[in-house]
Amino acid sequence: MKTVTARNIGIITGAAMIAFSLIIYKVKGNFDGNLPYITYAMYVGGIIWTLLNYKKNSAETPGFKRFFAEGFKCFVLVTFLMVVFTLVFILLHPELKEQMAVLMQAELAKNKDYTPVDIEKSITTAKKLFLPGYIMAVVFSYLAIGALVTALASVFLSKKSS
Repeated sequence: MKTVTARNIGIITGAAMIAFSLIIYKVKGNFDGNLPYITYAMYVGGIIWTLLNYKKNSAETPGFKRFFAEGFKCFVLVTFLMVVFTLVFILLHPELKEQMAVLMQAELAKNKDYTPVDIEKSITTAKKLFLPGYIMAVVFSYLAIGALVTALASVFLSKKSS
């Protein structure tokens, strides 16, 4: 029987996360609430699956570096897929930027220290930075979570059983 590679698990995990994200948006019309956290749970599950699969298919228990390298292959691919998905999704839904601007304007209007000119400048700047800021947040969050989960799981899985 052919073994499933870290790359294949990354593709499966990323595709499942994208599909679930689309379902959330189709059903709710937004990503508010706790449902999007399920995509992070799927991400963690994909990394753990990769590492357990690697351990199962190794003749002896690999060390931390080998486990981390295998997990890295998975989480970098998932991160790439989620960044591409996020970019395309935002470009296809320009109303998201406008919704952010409306919410931001309402929040800034509550603060008496801002003049209408200050509010308008802040909103204009936020609109310019919306896409790159969002993409940077996606890259950072997925890489950070992937590295943390992979490192922690690699520590536990690389310990020899006594």
